[in-house]
Amino acid sequence: MKKRLAAIIVLLMIVGVMGACGSKTSSSGGMKLVEDGKFTFASSGEYNPFSVTDGDGIMTGFDIDVAEAIAEELGLEPTQKRFKFNSIVEGVKTGRFDAAVASHTITDERKEQVNFSTPYYYSGPQIFVRPDSNVQSLDDLKDLEIAVSKGSTYAKTAQEVTNNVIQYDSDVTALEALSIGKHDAVITDFLTGKEAIGNGVDIEGKDILGLSEQAIAVAKDNEELLKKINEALEKLREDGTLKKISEKYFKEDITTNPEE
Repeated sequence: MKKRLAAIIVLLMIVGVMGACGSKTSSSGGMKLVEDGKFTFASSGEYNPFSVTDGDGIMTGFDIDVAEAIAEELGLEPTQKRFKFNSIVEGVKTGRFDAAVASHTITDERKEQVNFSTPYYYSGPQIFVRPDSNVQSLDDLKDLEIAVSKGSTYAKTAQEVTNNVIQYDSDVTALEALSIGKHDAVITDFLTGKEAIGNGVDIEGKDILGLSEQAIAVAKDNEELLKKINEALEKLREDGTLKKISEKYFKEDITTNPEE
């Protein structure tokens, strides 16, 4: 009897250890976290000035500052993860990251995979060409070659007028390729294009193609974390922190809806 009881106890201990080892998330105040006490967020590190990677592999930029401000409001340690943009949403969905703070535009397609916070900035796609180009509008790009970043919403826009769409790992790389004679145009966020021009990339902006809302992506089963992030964003709006971060990188406030 004693031997049987001892065997049962050992078995229960093994099951407990295996369960602990297999757990990928921990809970903090009802939030499901990859690691207890930490806000693990993903960004691409290839989208200056939103996220850019330095020589030590550390990301800085607008998105990173916003993520760190949110982490502070949540009482968590910010932990950044650099990941290819076109795979970040899947990483959030599968629990690899707590959230994506990576300039994701809210779209119906993405909303099928993850939930989104309230927007933390507003932007819009713009056409960029070389100075000697005659292109002004999307219609002028019919059947021409357009470059975009992988995983962005801009490929869909480009495909409205051409089947010749080239995809790059980053918008900046696409813009640099355009400036040296590749492709007929790039469609990307107008703020990214503006930053590239300011850094000496020889391109010009043409038509702006609309307004988009950029938000933080969170797994669908992590409603408490989404609620806390939205509360943090509201506080950061009210106390001026979001505006301050925006002006640091853009010399203007991109965190309020220009149509309101």
